[in-house]
Amino acid sequence: MHSRLLLEYDGAAFNGWAVQPAHRTVQGELERALATILREDAVPVTVAGRTDRGVHAWGQVCSYAHEAVDPVRLNALLPDDVAVLDSRPAPGFDARGDAISRTYCYRIVNRRARSVWMRDRALWWLRPLDREALHACAAALAGTHDFTAFTPTQTEHVRFERDVFSAEWREDGDLLEFWITADTFMRHMNRVLVGTMLQVASGHRSVEDFTALLTGAPRSAAGPTAAPHGLALASVAYPGE
Repeated sequence: MHSRLLLEYDGAAFNGWAVQPAHRTVQGELERALATILREDAVPVTVAGRTDRGVHAWGQVCSYAHEAVDPVRLNALLPDDVAVLDSRPAPGFDARGDAISRTYCYRIVNRRARSVWMRDRALWWLRPLDREALHACAAALAGTHDFTAFTPTQTEHVRFERDVFSAEWREDGDLLEFWITADTFMRHMNRVLVGTMLQVASGHRSVEDFTALLTGAPRSAAGPTAAPHGLALASVAYPGE
């Protein structure tokens, strides 16, 4: 018997997704609540995409080998910064292995005054940005590329190619959103992409230089890692959905 959960969380006060001794994590809180309701010593969960410290999720997906639990009961035991949106039986379902793509969104508030309402949800960037340059960088991402330059040098990854299905910047006045969908992502990949694109849009490097990084350049050749609070795992896609 397997079950499937859809959840959202505010990552600001979590030390990332994965269980870590002496640290507060999303997985730790969720497994604790499941074990309490299901009266088990432990209920391990598998997640579609692990998020780093400070990163949010709007549509995270998990699976575990036990009966489904009413979201109302789970949410009664979960802290205010994580909530289960849906819970259902899903025989044989594996949240990570069955996923065909993940979609992330990175938000930037581009104006001289900071935003009170978006302070923990978007990066505040007060200097002008070349938005056409941002769009050009995003357009270069579609397809299969080597993203070695966009993940830490010390890594457990053995494959650095990723298939990007779509990437774009969306504009709504002062709010800029970078949306990207790929088969899988490497650690810090989206945040380094954003940090490097901001260098391009600020006039510190060219679009051509950015594009050249997609051929397996070293991490040192790319830009800084953007702050985590602007990033959210938006959704996960599965076959037939």
